[in-house]
Amino acid sequence: MTLLVVNGARVEVQAEPGENLLWVLREKLGLTGAKYGCGEGQCGACTVLVEGRPRRSCITPLSQVEDRKIVTIEGLAKEDALHPVQQAFLEADALQCGYCTPGMILSALALLESNPNPGDEDILDAMEGNICRCGTYPRIKAAIQKAGANMGGAVE
Repeated sequence: MTLLVVNGARVEVQAEPGENLLWVLREKLGLTGAKYGCGEGQCGACTVLVEGRPRRSCITPLSQVEDRKIVTIEGLAKEDALHPVQQAFLEADALQCGYCTPGMILSALALLESNPNPGDEDILDAMEGNICRCGTYPRIKAAIQKAGANMGGAVE
């Protein structure tokens, strides 16, 4: 058994330490927000937060996250209210097919928690490795800036 702390809840899962976090989240815990994309940690579709930092769950073995705080996209909204980053992505129309969106939102949240008023270069650096095949990058950048402003950062 492996002990995980996912979205604030302590859960035990029957899994091998070398199994990747993505499959455990999706197949054992039913948390399907993180997506399988490339399987190599290059596209960002599987991004979750581990101790507040973005991690590619497709290449993260359970042994590296045991008893550490993991946040998935399912853990952001509270009751009926979207998280400010989710709301900003919605308002900025920063999604098209939506496949990359959970990873984008979690990477953006990690950025905004460390830098509530990121500049263009900060956003580009933080979002590098999160691929959007639909090409909504300008709207993603606008959503991140809007979320930062809504979370207390200044607007550029």
